[in-house]
Amino acid sequence: MEKEREHTDVYKTLKFLRNELKNFGGIAAQLKPSSGEIPEINGIDIYGEVIPFNGVAGGDHIIYVDFNKRYDLDRRIAKAQKDNQQEIAEKLQMNKRRAGILLADAAGHNITDALLVAMLHQAFLTGVQYELKQNGEVTADLFEILNTRFFNSSSLSKFITLIYGEIADTGKFRFINAAHPLPVVFSNLYDKLIEVCFQQIYRFPPIGTLPSEEDVDSDRNVSVLGYKRKYFVYEIHLMGAGDILLLYTDGFSEHGIDKETTYFSSRLEETLKRIKNGSAREIYFNLKEDLLNFAEPHDDIGFVVVKKI
Repeated sequence: MEKEREHTDVYKTLKFLRNELKNFGGIAAQLKPSSGEIPEINGIDIYGEVIPFNGVAGGDHIIYVDFNKRYDLDRRIAKAQKDNQQEIAEKLQMNKRRAGILLADAAGHNITDALLVAMLHQAFLTGVQYELKQNGEVTADLFEILNTRFFNSSSLSKFITLIYGEIADTGKFRFINAAHPLPVVFSNLYDKLIEVCFQQIYRFPPIGTLPSEEDVDSDRNVSVLGYKRKYFVYEIHLMGAGDILLLYTDGFSEHGIDKETTYFSSRLEETLKRIKNGSAREIYFNLKEDLLNFAEPHDDIGFVVVKKI
């Protein structure tokens, strides 16, 4: 009788925990915000989604910033001009011709990791509002603040890599990177992936692991591991029609049969050659299908296709 009672108690406990996890998963899926509307920029075609490993929610996340759709730029410009802030007005005007894309990857692919990127989502968009008011554009300083905020509120075992960039109608892509895989470009003219060269490459740590050495409150943010350098901005120029810029998380770049046989290294270029004439949306779904046929996922997979048209 005693053993039967013990088995019944264990069963009830497990059932309770399963129900709680199910409820938590539902709440987490609802709490994770949507990526927002995919931007519409003259001469640029954009599409991307996240494929969550658990099928519900995970650590990969995309935030689209269509400045024309999200914000009343004309009203902001008029106010800046009225306040004699001509430089801010000019930068706000430039936002009419560009859009932002943030791709983030929280360590892990569990539902709890979705909550971490949900925190980033809200903090980032709040920061964008302030940046437009103060500077007329998003600056690298926003990511210094986000980094410090997450350093003070998360642990080393829970961190976020991210890339945030702005694509202009000219094809110029300006971005900052925090320990995230660097973008790749497929050249339509040369029909291959081309190496993107930067004047300087510096491997910044993930968001929240090290405070900035230029933080005015650095004396309050003691770090036994040291401090990170200030973020700087990289640039890529998509010069030709049909060029494709690919942003992705490590779930994409490391996806494969084993560490030596990855989709990225063995099949990506050939697939892009075959599907390059499609729209960004068509390229995304063709890549997704080919990727999942190549091997079973072992992580969240997020990627964004940016095509110059």
